[in-house]
Amino acid sequence: MPTPHVKICGLRDAGNAREAALSGADLLGFVFVEGVRRQLDPALGAAIISSFRNLLSEDSMPGPRVVGLFRNQPAEFVNGVARTASLDMVQLCGDENDAYYAQMDLPVLRQVRVRPGASASDLEAEVKAHLDAGRMVVLDAYHPDTPGGAGKAFDWSVAAGVAFMDGVLLAGGLTPDNVTDAIQQLNAWGVDVSSGVETDGVKDDVKIHDFITAALSA
Repeated sequence: MPTPHVKICGLRDAGNAREAALSGADLLGFVFVEGVRRQLDPALGAAIISSFRNLLSEDSMPGPRVVGLFRNQPAEFVNGVARTASLDMVQLCGDENDAYYAQMDLPVLRQVRVRPGASASDLEAEVKAHLDAGRMVVLDAYHPDTPGGAGKAFDWSVAAGVAFMDGVLLAGGLTPDNVTDAIQQLNAWGVDVSSGVETDGVKDDVKIHDFITAALSA
């Protein structure tokens, strides 16, 4: 089984980002979605990402891909933040459509929120459509009050037909304690975590390291 890909999301500190990179993360997520707890002002986000990259250059290692999260924001704004913060990808978490995707300057990671009772066949069709169009996918639990990062799991079995596909990340309720089981159960290509590596709402270097170590050893 190939080594799983790991994304650490909701970062707000260059030191935490560096710990994730040194521990082996492939992707780092920074949230520019308006009105959520982990939201970063574009200027602050750009400064944090620049500081992180400076730290990484001191470690003389290639860095993970840096992903900016957005939701139903003007395409010009997204592309502007992408340039200012030197993002590598954008993650879209709202109702964006094909016309919107076509306006993006960077590769797209599409959040797909899995509702309770979702059918495996419908999910497979939706995921394959994104993959065929060249977009990566992150599967997260649907929650009516938050666009993601709520730390709630969905019924993993519904994703059994897609989680192994290249470019699909499994998210929602993952922690250092259950990520190995999730990967082994679904033969998951990758995993994504935010609240599962926090203590009292703040990213925890020990949990970041433990999560990545557990995922990579799965």
